[in-house]
Amino acid sequence: MTRNEFRRLALSLPETEESAHMGHPDFRVGGKIFATLGYPDAKWGMVGLTPEQQEFFVAAEPKMFTPVKGGWGRKGATNVRLRSARKPPVREALLAAWRNRAPKRLMRG
Repeated sequence: MTRNEFRRLALSLPETEESAHMGHPDFRVGGKIFATLGYPDAKWGMVGLTPEQQEFFVAAEPKMFTPVKGGWGRKGATNVRLRSARKPPVREALLAAWRNRAPKRLMRG
């Protein structure tokens, strides 16, 4: 998967906006970041999962997903190894991260 493919998948989710944080692109819904590109470097993306969701994705696709190091990782922040990533699992992880941050009004629709 390329950075642009990750970007397109993230931006395909309702009311998602691309912004930047700490020098790398991020994707937000309702002003809240649910995914980023370029951390820790250009080979990676990140999705903001719950610890339980992270456990599921890492167990199912260990070559694709890995916990972010440190405290953020323990809270569910999960790196996506772009070179190994396939669209269906990344789309699923992005959707889970989006749902974790989306305003309740978007969830009702």
